[in-house]
Amino acid sequence: MAVPKICVIGACNMDLISYAPRLPKLGETLPGTRFQMGFGGKGANQAVMAARLGAQVSLVAKLGQDLFGENTLANLRANGIDTRFIQVTDESFTGVAPIWVDESTGNNAIIVALGANELLSPQDVAAAQEVIEAADVLVCQWECPLETNLAALRLASQAGIRTIFNPAPAREHLPDEAYRLSDIFCPNESETETLTGLPVSTLEQAETAARVLLGRGAARVILTLGERGSLLVTPDQVHHEPAPAVKAVDTTGAGDAFVGSLAYFIARGFSLTAAMARANQIAAISVQSPGTQSSFPSAADLPPELLAAEGG
Repeated sequence: MAVPKICVIGACNMDLISYAPRLPKLGETLPGTRFQMGFGGKGANQAVMAARLGAQVSLVAKLGQDLFGENTLANLRANGIDTRFIQVTDESFTGVAPIWVDESTGNNAIIVALGANELLSPQDVAAAQEVIEAADVLVCQWECPLETNLAALRLASQAGIRTIFNPAPAREHLPDEAYRLSDIFCPNESETETLTGLPVSTLEQAETAARVLLGRGAARVILTLGERGSLLVTPDQVHHEPAPAVKAVDTTGAGDAFVGSLAYFIARGFSLTAAMARANQIAAISVQSPGTQSSFPSAADLPPELLAAEGG
């Protein structure tokens, strides 16, 4: 089996995670039970997940010239990720993400201070053209500038590379070009509601919202629906893939575990529905442990059948 190649354009952050019996109310100071730091950022998370499954991953990103940046770079290299196209700048700080986790449900609230991620430029993307065009799949998110994502998506599209755009965190307006350049447009529930102004409380509502995104030019839409699994909507297909029922400890990074896994299985040639089913299972494994990347399994931790060839 050829090793799947994935290029990720995205953010690297240091997660600062506080746990408490519930999330604080506005203006409230709430005693926490514990604190931990971890490596995060949607780009880094998705890259690490794909690499742990066995993909050859290149990450295009920007770090601050600080201790968080040094540690992040070392962590990425320890996970076997190609870091040749990660730039270090003294013009800003490495991104940070203070995270609050409700221990009773595993739900979380996050504030992201993007720092150096906001300086990742189309010129940085152009410098990485060789790894973008050599990839089986390109993955982008919205934690770095939109023009940077568009530059990468254009390069990949021109080279015939499959693209996944995870519009997170979502803003209300996204140019139609971003949809048109997305082979797979992959938002979560809140991102879908922000982009469409429509609810996604039921599968029927989620399908209606997904069709709005298709109408803007996306080739295929996969909505991640948390404990409800994921929903694929194309012009001629609707497929709901339920998630395994598990006790969530910490949902932080579950969406990134899904996207990184999805990219890996697609790069291996799996059908979309089979890739979704396996990505659902890996995301479900991740929510049963605390932390972000620290909760992501490696191939050696997974049942062999989960990574076996489709139909094998």
